[in-house]
Amino acid sequence: MTRRRSPAHRPAGFTLVEVLVALVIMTTIAVMAWRGIDGMLRSRESSQASLAQTERLQTVLAQWELDLRSLQDGGSATPLAFDGASLRLTRRQPGGLQVITWTLRNGQLQRWESPPATTQAELRSAYERSQQGLTQNGRQLLALEGLAGWQMFFYRGNAWSNAQSSDDMAQPAGPPPSAPAGADAGSGGSRVLPTGVRMILQFAPGSGFGGPLTRQIELGPQS
Repeated sequence: MTRRRSPAHRPAGFTLVEVLVALVIMTTIAVMAWRGIDGMLRSRESSQASLAQTERLQTVLAQWELDLRSLQDGGSATPLAFDGASLRLTRRQPGGLQVITWTLRNGQLQRWESPPATTQAELRSAYERSQQGLTQNGRQLLALEGLAGWQMFFYRGNAWSNAQSSDDMAQPAGPPPSAPAGADAGSGGSRVLPTGVRMILQFAPGSGFGGPLTRQIELGPQS
């Protein structure tokens, strides 16, 4: 007579179906975990890129304000002028006066500075070089990218006016008694600069910034 094995004596283990079900569950969990980790990494990279871009913008604006707060009339060069593409100014430095040019070209905001000038001839030469281009002496720096345009306004009297439609300098009423009629405004005499400058930056689509950015600064008295 053949003896049957009781259920209690069956070999322990999983069936093939149970193993397949377990593998499917583990694979699903692994895929969900990977997607979560990948999303976290992408979010962190995007946040870091946005933070770096914002920090660079803040640095550029801080440098722009520093240049304007150091504005100084050198006597032989226009201390502050805007032609639509470039903002040109002279600023005081411990080693002399510098000509600074901020230029928007092909969506890039570039900054150029001359070596400090200690004589009127050096200052005039630096001003001429700033008008000819921004590649001299390797002093050109790419400040910001992704711009679609910019506007500049000067505050004179009690109102803002477009810097291109207003004089770069305002002369006091009537020339000095010693000045000949029709004398050039940049050849001497007292100059009255704007008391404020406003800059509006327009960002290109996809630049990471939304909408225009307005920054204005009050200019202190010129010594």
